[in-house]
Amino acid sequence: MYYNAPYRAAIARAKRDEDDLFMLLVFSEMMGIPNPASWYTLELQPLLLERFHDWHVRMGMPRSPLDQFRCC
Repeated sequence: MYYNAPYRAAIARAKRDEDDLFMLLVFSEMMGIPNPASWYTLELQPLLLERFHDWHVRMGMPRSPLDQFRCC
């Protein structure tokens, strides 16, 4: 039996876009963008550091945008 799910790619792309926005919110204060939720997102930074490199490359930044954090 064959099951075709053409919507899986669209759902995966939407999830990736949502994750990218979330990463921007978490690391925005370190990049100089005012973040009203920085107090709440600060504790999430250590959890997301391992995914940071993939994110900034996908966003078109070949090097880390953070002066104090080098991942490349």
